[in-house]
Amino acid sequence: MNATQEQLKVKFQQAMGAAFGAEYAETDPILVSTNNPKFGDYQANVSLSLGKKLGQQPRAIALAILEKLDVSDICEPPEIAGPGFINLKLKTTYLEAQLNAIQSDPRLGIAPTKNPKRVIVDYPSPNIAKEMHVGHLRPAVIGDCISRILEFVGDDVLRISHVGDWGTPFGMLIAYLQTEYPEALTTDETLDLGDLSSFYRQAKKRFDTDEEFKEVARQAVVQLQAGDERTLLAWKIVCQLSSRAYQVIYNLMGIAPFIERGESFYNALLPEVVEELDKLRLLVENQGAKCVFLEGFTNRDGEPLPLIVQKSDGGYNYAATDLAAIRYRVKVDKAQRVIYPVGAEQTNHFAQIFQVGRRAGWITDNIEFVHAPFGLVLGEDGQKLKTRSGDAVRLQDLLDGAIAKVRADLEKRLQEDKREETEDFINKVAEVVGVSAVKYADLSQNRTSSYIFSYDKMLALQGNTAPYMLYAYARIQGISRKGDINFEQLGNAKVLLQHETEITLAKHILQLDEVISAIEQDLLPNRLCEYLFQLSQKFNVFYDRDRGVRVLDAEEPLRTSRLVLCDLTAKTLKLGLSLLGIEVLERM
Repeated sequence: MNATQEQLKVKFQQAMGAAFGAEYAETDPILVSTNNPKFGDYQANVSLSLGKKLGQQPRAIALAILEKLDVSDICEPPEIAGPGFINLKLKTTYLEAQLNAIQSDPRLGIAPTKNPKRVIVDYPSPNIAKEMHVGHLRPAVIGDCISRILEFVGDDVLRISHVGDWGTPFGMLIAYLQTEYPEALTTDETLDLGDLSSFYRQAKKRFDTDEEFKEVARQAVVQLQAGDERTLLAWKIVCQLSSRAYQVIYNLMGIAPFIERGESFYNALLPEVVEELDKLRLLVENQGAKCVFLEGFTNRDGEPLPLIVQKSDGGYNYAATDLAAIRYRVKVDKAQRVIYPVGAEQTNHFAQIFQVGRRAGWITDNIEFVHAPFGLVLGEDGQKLKTRSGDAVRLQDLLDGAIAKVRADLEKRLQEDKREETEDFINKVAEVVGVSAVKYADLSQNRTSSYIFSYDKMLALQGNTAPYMLYAYARIQGISRKGDINFEQLGNAKVLLQHETEITLAKHILQLDEVISAIEQDLLPNRLCEYLFQLSQKFNVFYDRDRGVRVLDAEEPLRTSRLVLCDLTAKTLKLGLSLLGIEVLERM
């Protein structure tokens, strides 16, 4: 709900209290934005919901509300439509005042939340010793975007990467390196991550076929858990090498810094988790393993499904580590909201560990743990995006491919236009547009859906794409250069809205807080992408000579007013794109 809706809500509640008694003074007026301008800007649907309670026709209720409702400072006289909908159209003078008030505000009039929370966002969480691939794209960009939006809202956000850096895969890799490439485990300068990934595949193959090696790998895990110096050094080298390689990709993608807190961090806390669950009588021994039997989950025979917390050999699994993380995040981090942007295939896993967390008393009604699931990145064939050899596409290759395509297209256009630019300019534009296109293509999809990865679609200069958005921003900066205007020196010039396209653009600019408020709740970044796309479209209509208005050659005071509208559009685009983790360009 935006600031305007908040004001209208208060006025409606006052009117309902006056019309029907104090007990109705807190009734929700059910205010929604209208999709069709002919019905105004907002519609209040409360009359229909009050019909049964008051024993009156909704239209009569609407009339009674309007008799007590004073919105003359915000809206034109309200109208009743259909069975009792109350339609509200914002006054042009009100819109002008709102725009004038936010001109010099870097937050564009969006106030921070009055109730900030300590929030943890768990991303991107790759597995150490493996190269990042296309499967790591979505958690990285979605997690980063959600974190940026919640920070902007005013929450205290902890970004935590729960990396896989412990357990059998490490015993397997370390055992392989100790036997085949012992010199690699003396310093992290000997290998690169590509070598490490190759060694990991070889180690996995040997682990699956060689019983003797499998035992050596298991012993390496035991040594690692026992703190053996030589094994621990090998583990640290592998982790440092992986983190350094990942950071190169995060930097390229513009992913904001986060805390790396791997599975190893919780290793020492696992016995405490088992002990506490045991004291609460939640643990049941089943075939030597310690389990929590889940409510609402059954096996093929219809019997309650056990969640194994400690295996029969005394070892722990992912569920135990995740439970330790839940407990730590509540008791030590003091989190009030924990968000996991993780693939939809893990939905059952999160439902199970959240259930155990609630039954243990770690998750309460005042602490929200939420799984924000997302779909897959698909190839043109509608299957998981893979290389010809069947491997997952490396994330670095995906980004490099987009940058190369943008660079080739840019160089071609510069040549056709006989326009000379420096190599630094070309490199910067290619990198920003290429990486932004990949990120925006992901964020612009409803995260719960899978989508087809297509360079042609994401790099298109038309449509809901990053290039279209970046071009709209650069076009406005071009207006300032063409007119030799410094937007910062426009001062607090008065906005005057006369033309239909000006009013439409103004209304849209003022809806950003409503969009951000919605994303704060439902964690769907595509709402912001759609908002920015519509903003760019509305600006292009406003600036179009045939459909819109003159700007640089308009007479004063309309010229300055329209330049302020241009500047506010650019500021809104820049702020919105920054919340998506996308950098703007002054020129393209």
